[in-house]
Amino acid sequence: MHALKKNRPLRRIVLASAATVSGMVLLLSLKPHEAPATALAVPAPSGSAQVTGTKTVTGDSVDTRWGPVQVRITVTDGRLTDVTAVDYPQENPRDQQINSYAIPTLRTEALEAQSADIDTVSGATYTSDGYRQSLQSALDSVNG
Repeated sequence: MHALKKNRPLRRIVLASAATVSGMVLLLSLKPHEAPATALAVPAPSGSAQVTGTKTVTGDSVDTRWGPVQVRITVTDGRLTDVTAVDYPQENPRDQQINSYAIPTLRTEALEAQSADIDTVSGATYTSDGYRQSLQSALDSVNG
């Protein structure tokens, strides 16, 4: 007697549903649960390449979907002491609203992290990405 006989449609439905659920569980168990880390962090300068004194550098201007983002940093004795956004989207009231909280948050995170390895500000993904890229280019200029 075959398990999927035509005169037992309920059995076919139950087996098909069980197979579908099992397949979905297997597929979801293969999905990574964390986003891969990006390698944006700046290595600490070595003793011979340590920046002494104060140096101010402007990072590359990064074009984003909503406009360019560019930062200027100040490094004093090898420590990031200031980050200023010199250009960021502010063409319309929505850009102004988003960046009024995103730019200060990104600045604080950069100063705490002492690198470009900072979190994306919710609601300001494009600005955050541009900020990180510009910050990384400025840090590369200081250390390079």
